[in-house]
Amino acid sequence: MAERFWEIDALRGIAIIPMIAFHALFDLQYLKGISFGLSPHFWFLVPRAIASVFILLVGISLAISSARLQTPEPKKFLKRGLKIFAYGLVITAVTGLLFPQQTILFGILHFIGLSIALSVPALQWKFRALALALPIIAIGSFLQGLSFGFPWLLWLGLKPAFFASFDYFPLLPWFGLVLAGIALGNRLYPNTKRAFAIAELGNKPIVKQLSFLGRHSLKIYFLHQPALVAAILLLP
Repeated sequence: MAERFWEIDALRGIAIIPMIAFHALFDLQYLKGISFGLSPHFWFLVPRAIASVFILLVGISLAISSARLQTPEPKKFLKRGLKIFAYGLVITAVTGLLFPQQTILFGILHFIGLSIALSVPALQWKFRALALALPIIAIGSFLQGLSFGFPWLLWLGLKPAFFASFDYFPLLPWFGLVLAGIALGNRLYPNTKRAFAIAELGNKPIVKQLSFLGRHSLKIYFLHQPALVAAILLLP
């Protein structure tokens, strides 16, 4: 089995904890009407900050996975991307049924799945991926302040007027962060070796627990919201 870098798994595990906490707060407010007195900036910035960690790690992990292959295997990444995108479609179906006004049409799982598929050429670019990342982030940031009269390019970042969704991560600007992660992964882990010194903490109990969360982050993401919603609905 290929060596795993404990710091990547642990960082992903660390990000899972505030993600679950944020969703618990959101669900309590949305489903039970409990007000926590938090500002709109909190509700806007916190989920994006958490998602940024996950998305950057997607790029870093893609760079490491690609470097481990003797020859390029685009089908491997396409299959992985399609699998995650399919999870996103399940979320679309469920939210469309239960919350039609806030249906998740292109959320974080749709985005990650499509990004993995689109990243295949960039995996050979090494550091040059960063040159494309910056304009994608800049263009996407500009588009976030605009709205359009059609929904067909919602996935790209051209948001239609009056659009509302629980979760929305278009390719522009977020794909730029994946590309930045690929460049960073190639810089920090060239030839699947660390380019930096770090203490070996992988066997520490707390790190092992965080790494376990990180290794199972997709399953946790997919299952934690139904579990939270069920628990909250059972509250008196």
